Amino acid sequence: MRSYWWKILAVLLMLYTFTAGFLTPVPDLANLHQSIRNFYFHVPMWTAMMVLFSISVVNAVLFLRKPNPRLDVLSAAFARTGVVFSLLGLGTGMIWAKYSWRAYWSNDPKQVGAAIAILIYLAYGVLRQSIGDQDKRARVSAVYNIFAYCILFPTLFILPRMVQSLHPGGLGNEGNPALGGDSLDPIMARVFFPAMLGWSLLGLWIGTLQARYQLLKEKLLQA
Repeated sequence: MRSYWWKILAVLLMLYTFTAGFLTPVPDLANLHQSIRNFYFHVPMWTAMMVLFSISVVNAVLFLRKPNPRLDVLSAAFARTGVVFSLLGLGTGMIWAKYSWRAYWSNDPKQVGAAIAILIYLAYGVLRQSIGDQDKRARVSAVYNIFAYCILFPTLFILPRMVQSLHPGGLGNEGNPALGGDSLDPIMARVFFPAMLGWSLLGLWIGTLQARYQLLKEKLLQA
């Protein structure tokens, strides 16, 4: 039971997120209205993505320092899971944009930066598939993983804040729709922070399962 506590916590937090996220009252702000509830899903999904990509790149660095096939498997598994969460984050963001900006896609810098980051990580998967030699694939993938992770920060956090943007936090559009004044609305904070942890733990769980599956698959092939 001790090794499963964080999985139990993930389930409880996700149940709380979905229940409280749809039932608790939310501030009625501008043209967002009830669509602001997407804040409990869209932002935590991006947070989970960053956690997963961070775990992936750490394993990539560790592999380059001391090559171990297990580290390569872990790095690839968490990168794949991170891509899934990035697509979910982009999808929920497009739905929210439809209600807020009247269009699913408006070429907003934040949207474009997110799309570029996702394409870079999708290319990581294509790269791994294109290299047949296992050792070479692991080394090249690890180097590319570090490059892809470094690109995340300018495309998602730096460049969109330097230009005019419809997205909260962009130049000329400071703040966040869930913020009241200079701090997170207290009503939403009670759901938002557990949601951040819940989505991150869920991503960690899925990534771990993917890695275990791949390790078991390779073990059976070598038997």
